[in-house]
Amino acid sequence: MANIKSAIKRAEVAEIRTRRNNAVRSMIKTSVRRLEETLKGNDPEKATGALSRAFSHLDKAVSKGVIHKNEANRSKARLSRRVEEFKNKSDQA
Repeated sequence: MANIKSAIKRAEVAEIRTRRNNAVRSMIKTSVRRLEETLKGNDPEKATGALSRAFSHLDKAVSKGVIHKNEANRSKARLSRRVEEFKNKSDQA
């Protein structure tokens, strides 16, 4: 354990940030999982809403510095591509 006051504070701040980062990452995973569950259904409107929520969570994570903006953009591109394929498949059926 650290003895110097500044080192003690850095350890506390690191712990706080670790908890926040884990919570935000969990939020992202949950929203993406819910989107994937929506894609198993048959409602394109629900998929669009779930996609919007996932985008929001990804953007919040970027603004808090939890993930890099390119990682978020890559995830958003992949998710939107899957939703578009889902919409096109449901339109053809």
